[in-house]
Amino acid sequence: MHAVVLAGGYATRLWPITKHRPKMFLPVGETTVIDRIFRELESDDRIDDVYVSTNERFADDFRDHLADSGFDKPVVSVEETTAEDEKFGVVGALAQLVDREGLDDDLLVVAGDNLVDFDLSEFVDFFEEREAPSLAAYDVGSREKAKSYGLVELDGDRVVDFQEKPDDPASTLVSIACYAFPREQLRFDEYLDSGNNPDEPGWYLQWLQERSDVHAFVFDGAWFDIGTPESYLETVAWYLGGDSLVADDATVVDTEVGENVHVMSGAHVEDARLERSLVFPNAHVEDCELHDSIIDEETHVENIDLAGALVGAHTHISNGED
Repeated sequence: MHAVVLAGGYATRLWPITKHRPKMFLPVGETTVIDRIFRELESDDRIDDVYVSTNERFADDFRDHLADSGFDKPVVSVEETTAEDEKFGVVGALAQLVDREGLDDDLLVVAGDNLVDFDLSEFVDFFEEREAPSLAAYDVGSREKAKSYGLVELDGDRVVDFQEKPDDPASTLVSIACYAFPREQLRFDEYLDSGNNPDEPGWYLQWLQERSDVHAFVFDGAWFDIGTPESYLETVAWYLGGDSLVADDATVVDTEVGENVHVMSGAHVEDARLERSLVFPNAHVEDCELHDSIIDEETHVENIDLAGALVGAHTHISNGED
């Protein structure tokens, strides 16, 4: 069985934090979401190889990351794009990857920026038992949220209706970016040649559901799609569970560290108050109050209060007061 980890996005909603790094490398605790995925795929003997589908801009970042990671299975497979407006869409990128890598086996597809509260091996078990296209489904608990995803209607665990991003969702059970396909259902070219939407895999699932049995692995617990600053902070808060995490080599002086705060390696924080915020490596925060903010690496922030702020790397911000 092959696996594809989708990592081709440019994460413009998280700029400037992700302007020069893949969002999959954003830390969640002492690891990253994509490394959690790699670790699970590495340990499942049914997965023969793992293709990291990314763009030309970030390809070397992923190669360097994997070279230092100790994982054996993942290899980088590059889409020929360097900017958001050049992207093929997820289905288009998958079709290219299958052709480029000559894939001819069952295929697991998972988004590299999704944190899921289940073991991927459980999902593969489910897929192998059904011997049919499968997706992971989650109850988002809000019809407003459901408008942004693919809505799933089930009979048992069989999908009887699939609507991608409906205007008026009838329920709150949605498909997340975790799929498995038997080799005979890798019909991406057929789908695209018919003029169908290349952007979201949900459109492909909707098309496939009309032509084949599709099953849903419904899970409880947590699911986070790291696409916005708020969703990233929510993911970190879930991981920390109200605690804080301060690196051993960080310096924190005369500072109140509140809930869900992560101060990373080499950071210096002095005379500050932090709440639900992240301070990246080697950043300097002094005489500040931070709420719901992300301070990128090598940044100097002094004598200013920030709420809901994203401060890019190597930035110097001060209000100029003595």
